[in-house]
Amino acid sequence: MRELLLGLGLGLGAGLSPGALLSLVITASLRGGFPAGLRIACVPLLSDLPVVLLTITAVGALPEAFLRGLSLAGGAYVVFLGVQGLRDARTAEPPTPGDGVPAQVLKGVVVNMLNPHPWLFWATVGAPIFVAAWDAGPAGAVAFVFGFYLILVGSKVGLAGLIGAGRHRVGVRGYRLLLAASSVLLAGAGVVLIGSGLT
Repeated sequence: MRELLLGLGLGLGAGLSPGALLSLVITASLRGGFPAGLRIACVPLLSDLPVVLLTITAVGALPEAFLRGLSLAGGAYVVFLGVQGLRDARTAEPPTPGDGVPAQVLKGVVVNMLNPHPWLFWATVGAPIFVAAWDAGPAGAVAFVFGFYLILVGSKVGLAGLIGAGRHRVGVRGYRLLLAASSVLLAGAGVVLIGSGLT
């Protein structure tokens, strides 16, 4: 129970903290509604597996240069996505009910894999908790991971649902402003990633 509650609490903080993936969830939900946002919200279930396995194996032994490189590469890619989104927002038209968007799961996976935050979290917090729980019994370790990803993904799914439900109520100008704002957030997250790589 303790490990489950710990996972739920940490998952809530990670799920709602501003960042590149959250901005992608917002953008996808605006453009393609809940189904598009749902796909991006579930990206951690695809992209975090190698992160979790590597960090649990290494338990924090990842070299600093590796994390710096991730920050710089991830930051540059996220800034590119933000600038691209700003450019597209100038002429974007609100989708009509039933419109879809191309799946952006690969884009979300790339952003998440290049983001050092999952690496840092699992190297410094998640892996030590998991290993300690596993030593006491596998059930506690599994409960920690289950609780963490339940809330991490669930909070993003909830946000995608709220945005997807209200996206048709905004006009053309409002739609473009919302897309531009989410693109600025995305570019800002990229700048932060680059800054953490340089410092």
